[in-house]
Amino acid sequence: MPFLIDGHNLIPKMGLSLRNINDEQELIERLQEFCRLGNRQAEVYFDGAPAGQAGTRKVGRVTAHFIRLGSSADEAIRQRLRQLGASARNWTVVTSDRSVQAEARAVHAEVMSSEAFARLVAETGQKSGKSREKPEGVDEIEVQEWLEVFRRGRRS
Repeated sequence: MPFLIDGHNLIPKMGLSLRNINDEQELIERLQEFCRLGNRQAEVYFDGAPAGQAGTRKVGRVTAHFIRLGSSADEAIRQRLRQLGASARNWTVVTSDRSVQAEARAVHAEVMSSEAFARLVAETGQKSGKSREKPEGVDEIEVQEWLEVFRRGRRS
């Protein structure tokens, strides 16, 4: 069953930081691995794309939709559900937004919270031996700072 995913809603549940400039790309990479391991498809929606960066990009089994400023991922997911019509029942919508969940249920799509989906991704990675889950509380910026400290230490 393919997934429609609210990306910015999922990022913090995956142990990633919305403050990280590469947060969307990191999520896409994790979703690619998840989809590859389970022979799945996913569409992920990110709102707030600056002018010139909005649009759709296909990356393996993941289609990333970057929604322009002034619109929202929630509305784009709603629109996609309407577009799917009766086949929406074959999709799972991943969001913790209650109004999007209600609309997904209204068209008979499956609904999964972002927290539950993050657990599914982690379990899938663990079963394959390729879990990329970061320990909770580890900030990407802090990791980069420590890597720089270690690099400088080797040059001394």
